[in-house]
Amino acid sequence: MSAPVSSITRYVTLLFAVACGMSVANIYFAQPLLDALSSEFGIDYSTIGIVITITQVFYALGLLLLVPLGDLLNQRRLIIGQMLLSVTALLIVGTASSSTVLFAGMAVVGLLAVVTQTLVASAATMAAPAERGRVLGLVTSGVVIGILLARSIAGILTDLAGWRSVYLVSAVLMLLMVCALFRALPNFEREKELLSYPQLLKSVLLLFAQERILRIRATLCLLIFTAFSILWTSLVLPLSSAPLSLSHTAIGAFGLAGVAGALAAARAGRLADQGLGQRTTGVALILLLISWLLIGYTEHSLLALVVGIVLLDLAVQAVHVTNQSMILTLRPEARSRLTAGYMVFYSIGSATGSITSTYIYAYFGWNGVCLLGASVSAFALLFWAMTRRITVTALN
Repeated sequence: MSAPVSSITRYVTLLFAVACGMSVANIYFAQPLLDALSSEFGIDYSTIGIVITITQVFYALGLLLLVPLGDLLNQRRLIIGQMLLSVTALLIVGTASSSTVLFAGMAVVGLLAVVTQTLVASAATMAAPAERGRVLGLVTSGVVIGILLARSIAGILTDLAGWRSVYLVSAVLMLLMVCALFRALPNFEREKELLSYPQLLKSVLLLFAQERILRIRATLCLLIFTAFSILWTSLVLPLSSAPLSLSHTAIGAFGLAGVAGALAAARAGRLADQGLGQRTTGVALILLLISWLLIGYTEHSLLALVVGIVLLDLAVQAVHVTNQSMILTLRPEARSRLTAGYMVFYSIGSATGSITSTYIYAYFGWNGVCLLGASVSAFALLFWAMTRRITVTALN
């Protein structure tokens, strides 16, 4: 693709951020709705997390099968096409009449939500090298804000018009975003690729074999998003149960506490541009571990929960932006494939956190969930410390 040397404009960067936020929100709307879905479709609390797991598993498949196409096809057409199909998938979920239709619709929603990563790779390609971290920070801010606002919006709409309205409203907004992107996205024609589609998919695995930084940062991605999903998938359960018994709107509002993490994204990207990515990662992982000490007091102090959420989301976002800033400088011609390979680990982590957290909550309560989250976070910090010198050597 003949991307311009000059930086991506601020308007297009912000549009990318909003589009990413809207797309990724579609796979997080269900988290504060698990109790409502459990009641309507007769799914037990111990297994309701499978709704999120299905979405994340198919998101992982989309990462492997669709995102690499960004290195082969016209990215503008790829982005527009996937978003149009997402509109259809959202309508299926919003009108589901059985758990089977619900699961099928959520699977397609997850598969197509990977358009977010095509947008991220496209932004990295369009950005000037000296400010790639900053641009990725801004675009990724949109991703995190989308994840967090998804819970708030889903809670409010559910209280006002039922859980189905969440997906129907999203379908309308996605259609409007398609119109905006159709006008704003540059139509760079890609140079003819010698790789076939099977070869393209195989090259994703080869990148893991060849790039040590990708392997290390993908592992960190898996761990931090396991911790992230452990909190956000199961949080609705203690908040909606006695003695707290909060409404969906109140539960969704806790997502707003994590916006601090999104605000830190651009700064983390700038630090990566300055060569401080390793230090940023270490500090963030320490904060991630500390956050669980506060989250453990949820049933006694909602203020402690809020502070814990801010720390957790800030830490996860800082590591995530730093990871992407590092890996997307490795192979400029393979940014979509690098993004796909890296984000598969995000999806694995999210799916693992979702299904284990609801299971642990059903048998060991909120204290068990917090112990699980703290253990994963501690392991992430240990892994970073063990690979710190290897990463510095590889980067130099």
